[in-house]
Amino acid sequence: MTGVVHAAGAVLWRERRGKLEVLLVHRPTYDDWAWPKGKVEKGESLPAAAVREVEEETGYRVALSRSLGTVRYRLKDGRHKESHYWAANADAPVGIWDQARGKVKRAPKKEIDETRWVGAKQAAKLLTYPHDREPLFQLLDEYNDDRLRTWTVLIVRHARAKKREAFDGPEERRPLTEKQGRDQAKRLVPLLSAYGVARVITSPWERCAATVEPYANVIGAELETASELTEAAHEKKPKKVTRLIREEMFTPGEVVALCTHRPVMPTIIEALTEHTPYRIMEQLPETDPWLKPAEVLVVHLAAHHKGRVIVTAIEHQRPVG
Repeated sequence: MTGVVHAAGAVLWRERRGKLEVLLVHRPTYDDWAWPKGKVEKGESLPAAAVREVEEETGYRVALSRSLGTVRYRLKDGRHKESHYWAANADAPVGIWDQARGKVKRAPKKEIDETRWVGAKQAAKLLTYPHDREPLFQLLDEYNDDRLRTWTVLIVRHARAKKREAFDGPEERRPLTEKQGRDQAKRLVPLLSAYGVARVITSPWERCAATVEPYANVIGAELETASELTEAAHEKKPKKVTRLIREEMFTPGEVVALCTHRPVMPTIIEALTEHTPYRIMEQLPETDPWLKPAEVLVVHLAAHHKGRVIVTAIEHQRPVG
């Protein structure tokens, strides 16, 4: 039997008395200790699966921060399994992003019969499988470098729009395609919620606003418009886009998503490059079209000890379907 099984989960962490603790779950069927995780459902993105599985197995409703990589191993039936992990601060308050999630039923005792907060060193000993230590060690590296407390900015390219030659109206009114574009916009909702997006800033042009409006409506947030994110304004004064990106990057707090157009992307990427270490630089888009329609560049940021802001991790995510 061939194929890959995809699973997603998170390493929940908290600080108690100045020490880092992480949350493990016990599965009685296998009598093992592991991270909360589970298989990705059909039509579900990896980040959305991660927060759902965490809530099912632990009861915690969390927002994801930086990725902790992927653990790969072979199953008994010959298939490979890939488990994708993120860090998640269990003490972070639940925000309006919660409105975009449905009710989650807790896993029965026959699946998860115990959850346990333990210190990092104890976790390394308690984890049943050696490969599960990889996300833990990455978490510890970030913690020891004082980069575990991050904030996030998500750059969204608008969903699939009608082609220019197929639309007679003004460019700013060119809409999303009825099927694929609007479907992508709806599927962005659980993806943006997984990262805890609380503010949505968009180009006021129709195809951008329509991409993030479903999410803003679900969480009850005002859709903030920024004219500098339009193609026309950017062509005249690209420095205004740079200024906007820097303002959001340098403002820790609520997670923000910015929706814009393909021609604006090079300016955004250039602004991010100034704060991105060389080891992470290759994760930034390098060529046109920069991002695919409805693709999201997830940028995790942290305060640098020299008083600067640095990019600590970058992800590329896209709604499934």
